[in-house]
Amino acid sequence: METDCYHSHSEDETHSFGRQFAETLAKGDIIALYGDLGAGKTEFVKGICDYFQVEDIVSSPTFTIMNQYFGTDSDDEEITIYHVDLYRIDSAKELEEIGFDDCMFSENAIKLVEWSEKAGEMLPKIHWTVDIAFASDNDNERIITISHPEKIANGTIAESSS
Repeated sequence: METDCYHSHSEDETHSFGRQFAETLAKGDIIALYGDLGAGKTEFVKGICDYFQVEDIVSSPTFTIMNQYFGTDSDDEEITIYHVDLYRIDSAKELEEIGFDDCMFSENAIKLVEWSEKAGEMLPKIHWTVDIAFASDNDNERIITISHPEKIANGTIAESSS
């Protein structure tokens, strides 16, 4: 699995990396987001939604578990974006109750899953992973690592982000 790594110096840069990463996405893609509380997962998602021209206010679905947004792709076709936050999920039964499986297998949507490790085996195997970590020497900076088991968009997100 190949990976790309970026160094974000601000919330705005994290948003920008999300927006640029969105250019590589297509309907059906699943993005598993990893990172501690406050690392910037939702800010990255806001950048993705910005690229797809989502007009709603994008916020963390920590309490609602799943937000659904509508945007437009590069072909001016409507696209659905599911933003799922599994932080408060404790079991596979809870995942079933929120319709997680149906959401993940929706071919006409992009699925963004925060705290995706809580989905266990219910998360399909082929998906993008985005890991956002605090930089070791500066709590205001982030290291963003993006990988996909079959493809990677080398050089498309940022040419000079290190």
